[in-house]
Amino acid sequence: MDINKMKALPYDELRALYKNFLHSQNISQLTINTAYTDTFYLWRKGSKELFWNAVTDTDFEDTAKNELIKALSENSTGNAKSLANSYLSHLRRFRIFLASDGIADSSNTPKQGKTAYRAYTRKKKMDVDVPNPSIEQVEIYLTKWDGLENYHLQEDALNKLFFELCPKNTDVIDILLKASTLNDFYSTNIFSIYPVAKHICELDIDVRLKAGDVTLVGDIQYVTIGDTEKNFYSFASKYCSHHNPLDYPIYDSYVDEVLRYFRNRDSFSEFQDGDLKDYVKFKGILIDFRAFYGLNNYNLKQIDQYVWQLGKDYFPKNYGKKKRGDK
Repeated sequence: MDINKMKALPYDELRALYKNFLHSQNISQLTINTAYTDTFYLWRKGSKELFWNAVTDTDFEDTAKNELIKALSENSTGNAKSLANSYLSHLRRFRIFLASDGIADSSNTPKQGKTAYRAYTRKKKMDVDVPNPSIEQVEIYLTKWDGLENYHLQEDALNKLFFELCPKNTDVIDILLKASTLNDFYSTNIFSIYPVAKHICELDIDVRLKAGDVTLVGDIQYVTIGDTEKNFYSFASKYCSHHNPLDYPIYDSYVDEVLRYFRNRDSFSEFQDGDLKDYVKFKGILIDFRAFYGLNNYNLKQIDQYVWQLGKDYFPKNYGKKKRGDK
């Protein structure tokens, strides 16, 4: 590819040409959308000359990273050094584009057959590029949340139930109403809800809920049904959250996926995978996530809504239609 001709192209034409190249690669549509924007960060925040100097420098890795850190420090509230790694990966892919003829290599196209399809699916998931957490991204997803009528109506119904009709947890009938509704709305798959309601009633949780006692989730989540101890971790976080949403963020598999992704990519925390299943640690990890990316102006409820939608967009499940909170 003639780099001089590429350098002569205006911004929109170059992006359009690059987008065509991205579509020829074995990467997901979400990754394409992210790359289409983030690849040209230095051009948008600096200049065309800065972008091309960084991309074509003989010491590309160091030069591009230093320029990205400088631009991110001036324009982002997150950890610039860690955020730079994501943008740098997009510039690496762009350099592959420049070294190519802009046409897909047919050898990269997955062959027909179940084995090839599974390998292709795994590759796309590994290659996913999630947009950097930022104030802009949070605002986009909070606005999107406001437009989800089904979730709003469901949440309004739960708020009425938890805050107005049955705010206390001293009557097992009130608890049964709340637990049953949560189980249905969130598809938490608890097939015998009465033992759960009875367990919650016996814990006498109202004072602890109001105080935001994070150890309460652990006390609620383990319920003996028959001779078997069940672990209803996600449900327990939801039950507490709907009484006190600012102190109890909700755990589910989408949030889990996002936190592990950014840990692996940006090292915002050093937690182990299993720590996300410990609610005290989980809340601390979410707080670390918020601080690392400069999102402290948002409460945990808003961070929860943002992260969940992000996971739903970038880590969709391959089976059925997943509702909020499914494991």
